[in-house]
Amino acid sequence: MRVVLDTNVLVSALISRGKPRTLLRLIKAKDHSLIISNPILEELSRIASNDRIARYASTEDYTEFLKNLEKSSLVRAKSKVHVFNDADDRILSTARDGKADMIVTGDKHMLGLKTFKHIRIITVDQALLTLIIQ
Repeated sequence: MRVVLDTNVLVSALISRGKPRTLLRLIKAKDHSLIISNPILEELSRIASNDRIARYASTEDYTEFLKNLEKSSLVRAKSKVHVFNDADDRILSTARDGKADMIVTGDKHMLGLKTFKHIRIITVDQALLTLIIQ
């Protein structure tokens, strides 16, 4: 299964040991593909440099997190998508160009789409169930 994690899910996986981190580990352990792009990495870097995030994750934690993400399938997101705002459109573009099966997000407006170009848009809980069953 090819999975794109929205930046909000990636940040949650970075700063807490909850379900988003479990999902990220499950993607790696079950031999699924995490699809990522430079725009997602840039947004993650911008958010992670925020002082509020730094309270929860050290520079070392962030560096280790990025090393794990480097093992992902890096795609060049070149599709022009205009559905929401730039940040969300980057997620959709990455999913489309990376031939993802699902996008995992916590954004209610993205979840409201349910699908985008035949790509399921689901919550972390739904993704955990889907990947565990497979």
